[in-house]
Amino acid sequence: MNGSLVKLQAMMFLMMLIGIILQKRKIITKEVRKGMTDLVIDVILPCNIIQSFRLEFDVSVLMQFAVIFGVAVCVQLVCWVLGKVLYRAKDPGERAVLQYGTVCSNAGFMGNPIAEGVYGSQGLMMASVYLVPQRIVMWTAGLSCFTSKSEGSVVKKILTHPCIIAVEIGLALFLFQIPLPEFLGDTVKSISGCNTAMSMILIGSILAEVHIKELLDKTALFYSAVRLAVIPGLALLGCRLFGIGGLVAGVSVLLAAMPAGSTTAILAARYDGDAVFASKCVTLSTVLSLITIPVWCLVLDAVL
Repeated sequence: MNGSLVKLQAMMFLMMLIGIILQKRKIITKEVRKGMTDLVIDVILPCNIIQSFRLEFDVSVLMQFAVIFGVAVCVQLVCWVLGKVLYRAKDPGERAVLQYGTVCSNAGFMGNPIAEGVYGSQGLMMASVYLVPQRIVMWTAGLSCFTSKSEGSVVKKILTHPCIIAVEIGLALFLFQIPLPEFLGDTVKSISGCNTAMSMILIGSILAEVHIKELLDKTALFYSAVRLAVIPGLALLGCRLFGIGGLVAGVSVLLAAMPAGSTTAILAARYDGDAVFASKCVTLSTVLSLITIPVWCLVLDAVL
């Protein structure tokens, strides 16, 4: 994995550098970035997910689906407990941000291309299944950190999320071995190929706005340590204790090691949370993840 990891990291750094340059030159403005984000989440990522399921049926893969889904549920439960226990002394605005950011990471946006880059199409497929519990928690327990929503609106949000729909379509294609018409399959494959580049360029454009002095917040640093080191460490420990290894453990730990998602800051701003503090947590954890993710890849390479 070491050679491919170095190549992957170099490629992703270059893509992020392009995003930084485009933001500095004001080609990617906040409005443009919002449109690009919607394009990734609503179109490119769903195509990427569907493409990852277009494999020959294998019962062992189906068993891996069940195992990684179970691991993801356990990770979400641990994250929820950590969020409740670690941040009880914080003021309500910060506490909401910290609890949400602990439960909901950037695994969907940043984790998918990394899982695909390290483990190939099967890694992406496993990542897509792993993310289903997080997407459910994001719009239920996660959202409750900031506001109370009616049960009907939450269920609708989950069922109509483009990535959840893509997983359902992908599973149907995989389980029933449904072939797509050539023109449709080629379209999905072509759009799917844009995912890594678009995601990394967007992350670069976000990092371009970073002012290091503003990020030196003790609470944000503590949160980043929990998000980037403690949670994936517990995920790895759990996998080892229960004899889970290989692809399932690798993808689970990598996705557990992702930084805070941008929705943390978005929801904080929308529901009168501490939006400034949320932005610090998102940015700081993202910057530090550029160091911690390669470290976790090396750890996984050594122990799995």
